[in-house]
Amino acid sequence: MSEKRVIVAIDGPAGAGKSTVAKEVAERLGYLHVDSGAMYRAVALMAVENDIDPSDHNKLVPLASHADIVLRAGTVLLNGRDVTAEIRLPAVSQAASRVSAIPGVRRALVALQQDYANESSVVMEGRDIGTVVYPHAQVKIYLDASPEIRARRRVADEGGDYERVLCEIRERDDRDATRPDSPLRQAEDAHFLDSSGMDLEQVITEVLRIVRSKTSNGRGVTS
Repeated sequence: MSEKRVIVAIDGPAGAGKSTVAKEVAERLGYLHVDSGAMYRAVALMAVENDIDPSDHNKLVPLASHADIVLRAGTVLLNGRDVTAEIRLPAVSQAASRVSAIPGVRRALVALQQDYANESSVVMEGRDIGTVVYPHAQVKIYLDASPEIRARRRVADEGGDYERVLCEIRERDDRDATRPDSPLRQAEDAHFLDSSGMDLEQVITEVLRIVRSKTSNGRGVTS
């Protein structure tokens, strides 16, 4: 009997709560948490700081390909610099949406994301984890909520005008679903989880139940 690494892929649209849920689930299982969105934000930060159009693939693909991005215990390091706070700035968030639509950037960062599963069992969240990054993940979950609920949650967490946030979420949903490379979609074998009527603890509990139902004891798969 040998323990194998477990990959838990959590996908879903913007504002669905993927990061919060994935982080807590990883902590309770003792897995590594990987926020794939933080990688795109790191590239977006480079675009903002270097006054590069976030849609300029000619400049951003080389940047992404050579960037040293490390996710460690909730900290994001970009070329050795802690950018955990900077990547959450509004200007970076807006740029990240456009940066993530560039196929060459996605290919460069997918390679980095796949490396994490070589280290340990992981809970990774994003928009194409179960379909592109880890299509053979043992556990796939598509976490969703209505646009209205997601907008209210974001306003509660970050402030802002509800109608404007709702419009931005709907625009992001459309952009993510229609991009030619790695569009947002639910993997055929993913568990669909609508969190619209659930609180955070209920969502975490349900995700843990799904993980444990797909693995031997929630911490590994034996063979």
